[in-house]
Amino acid sequence: MQTSITGRHIELTPALRNYVNNRLERLDRHHEPPTSAQIVLTVNKLDHKVEAKLQLAGKTVYAEAVDRDMYAAIDALADKLDRQLVRHKERRTDHQAVSTSRLRRTEGAE
Repeated sequence: MQTSITGRHIELTPALRNYVNNRLERLDRHHEPPTSAQIVLTVNKLDHKVEAKLQLAGKTVYAEAVDRDMYAAIDALADKLDRQLVRHKERRTDHQAVSTSRLRRTEGAE
């Protein structure tokens, strides 16, 4: 996955960049891993905001998280993206094939 990390009003330290990459690595375990990711880290007074836009095959997933701690915001963002990718995977599953096989088994039993 190609990852682009940008900072607005914040200096991106290597530790912060590594933390974002480590948290987003778990998104690759899904059936259809993202092809690219754009991450924007923003600081506005006391709020730390993280935005992400992931490119999947045929779909774009967007999420954002705001917290008083940047690391907590990154964690919340990773959780939101994980839930969205799981939901996307479940929607793409072919539910028709399951119901057809059940229908054939019940017809044969009669």
